[in-house]
Amino acid sequence: MTVETKPTDLAERATIIEVPLSIAPMMDRTDRHYRFFMRQITRHTLLYTEMVTAQAILHGDRDHLLGFTPSESPLVLQVGGDDPQMLAISARAAADFGYDAINLNVGCPSDRVRSGNFGACLMAQPERVAEGVAAMMAASPLPVSVKHRIGIDDRDRYEDMATFVNTVAQTGCRHFTVHARKAWLQGLSPKDNRTVPPLRYGDVHRLKRDFPHLWIEINGGLTSLDQVTEQLAQVNGVMVGRAAYDNPYLFSQVDQGFFAAREDPLSRQQVAEAMLPYIDHWVRQGLKLNKITRHLLMLFAGQPGSRLWKQTLTEESSKPGAGVEVVRQALTAVQRQGEIQAQLGSLV
Repeated sequence: MTVETKPTDLAERATIIEVPLSIAPMMDRTDRHYRFFMRQITRHTLLYTEMVTAQAILHGDRDHLLGFTPSESPLVLQVGGDDPQMLAISARAAADFGYDAINLNVGCPSDRVRSGNFGACLMAQPERVAEGVAAMMAASPLPVSVKHRIGIDDRDRYEDMATFVNTVAQTGCRHFTVHARKAWLQGLSPKDNRTVPPLRYGDVHRLKRDFPHLWIEINGGLTSLDQVTEQLAQVNGVMVGRAAYDNPYLFSQVDQGFFAAREDPLSRQQVAEAMLPYIDHWVRQGLKLNKITRHLLMLFAGQPGSRLWKQTLTEESSKPGAGVEVVRQALTAVQRQGEIQAQLGSLV
């Protein structure tokens, strides 16, 4: 089934976010400190904020909610909401703050989000989503994308998803990120909704075949760069979620491998050292050290000294007055452990 979307002169907007690899928006994960950290590992992977509700943008402290460091770019603001007027305000704010694009969350299955009539439950209201997307596009020059599931509850046939995408695409939106699991809005927690419903990659691949003029990005259960490469043979882009947090240095090879970058990646030690001025700045502003170091815990995953790195950061970062010296202490412990391992290896 090939579905033709209406021509639009807005298609050029999306080119800045049409990249092969991105890191998923994750609540309590992809804050500005995590994003700055990941920019020491990968310069080109597309990054997303945590979801920010349109209502919070309208009534809250925008500097706190939307502020970021320019070096985090390219960066997409993800918003949640169903009111076209509020979403339009959010889109204008995103442009004012210098974001590269804005994304509408139609995938979160949590009770709190559903009670506000946004997130995954909006898959049952494609016309409402289209109204919101159209309002965002009219209010801002930024590219607008939609992140959604393959279905919800009993509305999980491929045809249901195709109808949703086709309806929203009539606005001129051309970028759709699809989590390849359905969402159960009753009976499963958000955590279980990330693992229990089976992955249906084939549905996303079919969506790309049926909508060849749309940019289709796949998300869900992808943990290795080999898997990313395999998926890119079927779709335009790949979004990696939890693996990007649990094994951040996985992304050290993506700039050269997927973006044709020439510069060599920083080593794990160099990444940690690059974070020191940033950490010192924020601690001097009164931020607790563990607000940053919690994102660094898995930097040395699988390497000698990883346990000492995590233990030192975890135990010392929460102490009153803790500062950048804690990270230096942890880094020294890793280096010493590496030297011991190398010496033992030479004796074998």
